[in-house]
Amino acid sequence: MKKITFIATLLLIILTSCSKDTPIIITPKDYYASVDMSIEIMIHDIFSPPVASRVFAYPNIAANEILALKGNSQLSYVGKISDLEPIPKPDDENNINYKLSALIAHIDLSKRLLFSENQMEVFRDSLYSIWEQQNKFEFENSKAYGLKVAEHIAVWMNTDNYAETRTMSKFTENTQDPSRWQPTPPSYMDGIEPHWNKIRPFIIKSADQFKPVPPPTFSLDTSSKFYKELKEVYDISVSLDEKGDTSEEVQIAQFWDCNPFVSVSRGHLMFAEKKITPGAHWIGITKIACKKKNTDFNETINAFTKTSIAIADAFISCWDEKYRSNLIRPETLINKYIDSDWRPILQTPPFPEYTSGHSVVSGAAGTMLTSIFGDNFAFNDDTEVPYGLPIRSFNSFNEAADEAAISRMYGGIHYRAAVEVGVNQGRDLGSFIVDTLK
Repeated sequence: MKKITFIATLLLIILTSCSKDTPIIITPKDYYASVDMSIEIMIHDIFSPPVASRVFAYPNIAANEILALKGNSQLSYVGKISDLEPIPKPDDENNINYKLSALIAHIDLSKRLLFSENQMEVFRDSLYSIWEQQNKFEFENSKAYGLKVAEHIAVWMNTDNYAETRTMSKFTENTQDPSRWQPTPPSYMDGIEPHWNKIRPFIIKSADQFKPVPPPTFSLDTSSKFYKELKEVYDISVSLDEKGDTSEEVQIAQFWDCNPFVSVSRGHLMFAEKKITPGAHWIGITKIACKKKNTDFNETINAFTKTSIAIADAFISCWDEKYRSNLIRPETLINKYIDSDWRPILQTPPFPEYTSGHSVVSGAAGTMLTSIFGDNFAFNDDTEVPYGLPIRSFNSFNEAADEAAISRMYGGIHYRAAVEVGVNQGRDLGSFIVDTLK
């Protein structure tokens, strides 16, 4: 009996030793799969653009901090990101696959932030089964550490005021002031996330650090700057109606729509067409750039982390201004004063007009990606192909950001000031984050 026990023990030691010598290989492709799954679930759950940005940031930060602890090319952002404390160290560094731990932390935090957790659990469990078969010893140790870091980040994440804003008052309309935002057709939704400026920023010092200049003074005097911008939106749409749906401007508007709140009416039914958010579009561009540059795992995490932080802070900055200026949308005024039958090419999203959210976010993300991959980085953007839209090609991230911004005018949902001031607001914010994270 003792001999059998000894042999069994010896075999176990040999098998374990062999297992340790064959590490689980984690590549950027594995990380893309986790990011793609979280986006797919967000589309299913119809996340608002600001809330979606939060879902991107925290999982990427967790993964980044794990790789930084290993002393790779990543740098820890402790001391740079607001209130972020050093992550715990593993009990036994020799038995940890840091890339695997980073991916597990990303998956776990994504699951916590998504509504349909079960979908992420199915994805997670399928990977767990594969990794366990490949190398159970390494998997169990790396999983335990990844989940330990995820819990650490979750504690910090839960102090960003998100939970508190869920119970704050809804946005109150003021129908007595003709300049103030009002709900728009077809669903006439309440203004979303009116308290998003209370969410703790990641890098910027406060929500109003990059407060833009005020919009043109509201006036229906035909000689005023505001009215001229209003009329410009209408005139552009009339011109595009004459050109038809195949015109370049209409294709640009549709490509950058990124509105998860598109309501479709059929008879007595109304339902939402599900699309990605502006942040998700730029996360998709980040993946395209990483693939083209053939970045390694560490470089990939670096690009996703920095870009997601820029996107998240851009939404905080933009939403701070949206509910301060609280400006009425073109659709409301054109229907009332110019053409009651007019409808914009894009469905007007449910929040105030100034500044343009896609413009601010695109300016910030484009600036961050330029700092990582360089200017004049040409790429083919196939992000919208799954939604029936063709590939568009760009010579640089800044060119893409400019097109995303002007798309809002082509779509009939923003005035020129919101677009031009917005993209510069995003670029100023993005430059600040780039400098801070150097």
